[in-house]
Amino acid sequence: MPGRRPFFCAKKLGNRFQESPPGKLNDAVLALLGLLLAFTFSMSMLKHEQRRQMVVADSNAIGEFYNTASQLKEPVRGKLCALIRRYAEHQLSLAQASTNRASVQQNLLEAREMHRQMRSLVGEALDNEAPVAVQLTTLLNQVTSAHGARMAAYRDRLPSSVVLILCLAAVTAMILLGWQHGATNEHRSGAVIGFAILVSLVLWLTLDLNQPRRGLVSGSQEPMQQALAGMQPD
Repeated sequence: MPGRRPFFCAKKLGNRFQESPPGKLNDAVLALLGLLLAFTFSMSMLKHEQRRQMVVADSNAIGEFYNTASQLKEPVRGKLCALIRRYAEHQLSLAQASTNRASVQQNLLEAREMHRQMRSLVGEALDNEAPVAVQLTTLLNQVTSAHGARMAAYRDRLPSSVVLILCLAAVTAMILLGWQHGATNEHRSGAVIGFAILVSLVLWLTLDLNQPRRGLVSGSQEPMQQALAGMQPD
C-alpha cells in the first residue's frame, strides 16, 4: 500500500494538470471575447449615433437655408427654392444609395454641382443687395459643411483588422467551448447552444450597426423627411 500511494497521487495530480490548463485557456478566451464584443459594440453604437446626428444637422441647415431663401424676390427666389428642394431630395436618397465607389463618387459630383448652383444664385442675391443675402451666404456655408460631415460619418466604420480579430476570437471561443464540453462529458448542450446563439446575435448586431446604408438597424431619415415636407412650392 505505501508503494501505491505516490502512484495514486501522481495520477491524480496528472489529471489535475491535464484538466486545468484547457479550462483556464477557455476562460481566458471567453474573457477576451467579451472584452472585444463590448469594445466593438460600443464603437459601432457611437458611429451609429454620429450618423444620426449628422442627418439632424444636415436637415436643420437645409431647412434654415430654404426658409431664408423664401424671403428673396423673384426670379432668384423661385430658382433657389426649387434647387434647395431638389438638394434635400438628393440628401434623402443618400440613405438608400449604393455603397460602391462609382455610386458614391457620382453622388459627390451631383452634390458639388448643386452647391455650385447655390453659390451662383446666392451671388445674384448679393448683387441685387437683398436684405438676407449675407445670411444666405452663412447658411450656404453651413449646408456645405453639414454635407461634408455627413459623408465623413458615412465613411467612418470599424477598421477591418478589428472586425477580423473579433470574428477570430468568436470562432476560437466557440471551438474551445465545444471541445471542453465534449471532454468533460457534461450534459449542458442547451446552455452551450444558447451561449453560442447569444454571442452570434451580439456579433451580428455589432456588424449591422457598422453598415450605414444597409442592414436592419439603419439610421432614421425622419428629420430630412420632415424638412422636405416643409418645402412646399408656392
